[in-house]
Amino acid sequence: MRRPYLKRWHAWFLISTLAMSLLSGCGKASGDGQESNFQLKIADISTNAVFRIAKSKGIFDKHRIDAELVNFATPAEGVNSLFIKQVDVAFGADFPLLNAVSKGDYSIFASTGTATDLSASEWKLFVRKEIASAADLKGKKLSFSRGTFIPYLWDVYLADNGVALSDVELIGQGGFDEAYVALKKGEIDAAWVYGAVLNEKFGALAEARELSDMSKTPVRLGTGLIASNELINSNKEGFVALLKALDEASAYAQAHPEETADLMYEEVKQPKEATLKDLPKNPWSIEFTDKAYAGLQGQKEYMVANGIIEKDFELNDKLNLDLVRTAFPDRVIDLK
Repeated sequence: MRRPYLKRWHAWFLISTLAMSLLSGCGKASGDGQESNFQLKIADISTNAVFRIAKSKGIFDKHRIDAELVNFATPAEGVNSLFIKQVDVAFGADFPLLNAVSKGDYSIFASTGTATDLSASEWKLFVRKEIASAADLKGKKLSFSRGTFIPYLWDVYLADNGVALSDVELIGQGGFDEAYVALKKGEIDAAWVYGAVLNEKFGALAEARELSDMSKTPVRLGTGLIASNELINSNKEGFVALLKALDEASAYAQAHPEETADLMYEEVKQPKEATLKDLPKNPWSIEFTDKAYAGLQGQKEYMVANGIIEKDFELNDKLNLDLVRTAFPDRVIDLK
């Protein structure tokens, strides 16, 4: 009489055991002892190949990073998007990075090693045709992209040429396209421009000509990576993996320029010849050197002195070099 109940109990036991086994198996399949992929939204721009190579060639996947690239007109816009949590990680020049860490709980955690003379030579100064020398910039309207280091570059360049910043009018603009139209129309008299595509575009203006480039000034554009302290502190291994992935992606791009140029044309329609010109001038090397530190310190002093940063801070408190020290111990300085 009890046998049917025993059968039912036995069946229930088997089903329960199988369910537990499946659940246990799912747990292992999702990680097999490993953590799930580190999910990141990364701010990017259309002329930067490093993140796109890392994503398209499976380098992010190799390092267990699930990356979504969010495109912006300038790196500075990407840095600003951190404030509204539109992205998790951004890269940019010293100016927007310092502006960000002065306002919130963020850290600069690596530099890209691009503050070189060769990279600086790609920043060209285009002026209206009637301007023959820097002295002729007195009383003129000079363009700068809002939220960028360009006011600092103007200050240094003009001072080197005996012109005071008070002798000119700085005109804030949203980006290079706006500056192009304004220069063409005569609404501004000069603009700094970067990259093969833009240099060719501005160089073709009948109304303008190239006057100089940034390599002829003392300014070198430090570029670094930034994220919130909360995210860094809760995902240190993930950020170390990110640095290794970016360094690997940069090396791949430099070693495969034709493939990289094809990718950039396919994804953002950047002409192949522009990528091939820009690539060798901007090889990323994930690091943090004395030069990177000195660049940040000098830029910070300028920003504080000119009221751009309202409240001064200790630079060392806004750097987190443990990540790059773990990833590449021979490429990082010891902070005093």
